[in-house]
Amino acid sequence: MATIYAIGSNGSGQLGIGHKEDVSVPKQVLFDEADIDPITQVKAGGNHTLLLSSGVVYCSGDTASGACGLIPDSKRSDAQFHRARLSTEDSSSPVVFCAASWEASIIVQEDEDGRATQVSSFGVGNKGELGQGELLFRSSKAQLIKDFPPKGIEIVDLAASISHVVAVLSNGDVYGWGSGRKGQLGQPEGVIYVPRRITGLGFKAVRAVCGREFTYILGERGSGRHSVLGSDKWSVKSAAPDTVRDWKDVGASWGSIFVLAKSGSLVSWGRDDHGQLSPPGLPILSQIAVGSEHAIGLTNDGKVLAWGWGEHGNCGPGTTNGDVKGKWNVIASSQYLPPESKISTVGAGCATSWVCVAS
Repeated sequence: MATIYAIGSNGSGQLGIGHKEDVSVPKQVLFDEADIDPITQVKAGGNHTLLLSSGVVYCSGDTASGACGLIPDSKRSDAQFHRARLSTEDSSSPVVFCAASWEASIIVQEDEDGRATQVSSFGVGNKGELGQGELLFRSSKAQLIKDFPPKGIEIVDLAASISHVVAVLSNGDVYGWGSGRKGQLGQPEGVIYVPRRITGLGFKAVRAVCGREFTYILGERGSGRHSVLGSDKWSVKSAAPDTVRDWKDVGASWGSIFVLAKSGSLVSWGRDDHGQLSPPGLPILSQIAVGSEHAIGLTNDGKVLAWGWGEHGNCGPGTTNGDVKGKWNVIASSQYLPPESKISTVGAGCATSWVCVAS
């Protein structure tokens, strides 16, 4: 069983804590069903949040866009999490990945053979974020993206930012759709309405993350190969190291990139005007989560650290002009939990921070 806590921006009820006020001290997330399994993925749009738990997606926040799926009861509170109703018929296919653009949600489900091949989208995608072609840009029902991925190929990673989405395939290819006007979806630039393969990488991709106007793609861990596509604003391309080896996890804010090494050290580059990049003296981390303009780290001894832009309370109550710059705040710690409980997962979204406790 899991208990989830959240802080930060909450004007649309995206924290799922029963009201729509920002909070800077962790509050327990509410679900409309009991006994939630541990959360494995936290993905956030502008005003909605997706939580993935044991193949099930839960949503909270703005329901008007349709990015929280079909809402069977108009009186249901949008300030708590509900199991996403993907279609008029209940779908039991497990969800493997989820992602969120500003007003849309994208999920990958297993097919009848247990392979991650069913990619669907719902919400609003005025710049092609739904991947459904030029004519379909709004839907509260999960719509299967046709003819994708190619036959015999699975999805191994999925990522999105404000207005573009990328999927990494089991053969090492990367496809993208949505706004590609800065080259974040490869060439030629422009709005891409259906999944298009990104060419010219020169290596087999295994992971990808998305910033506001860029995409960061990584090759196999031992190869050191990686590539930043799109805008070089904040030197997110030109400041990148030549190689990145033995990485454990990666993340991207709207203007920065973070790479967690297997050793637990964190490398980051890009935008830092609000203290988004790794502060000096950062301890060894076991997990990271990166939001729109802040980052979260889980230490080996169970402390959850936050730094960056924290005006909405997403970095805790102690900020200077809304920032946690050149230092970090401890927003949660395992030392205050019962002996049988531990912090299992951390997450970050658009000025939101998440802590999952398993017991």
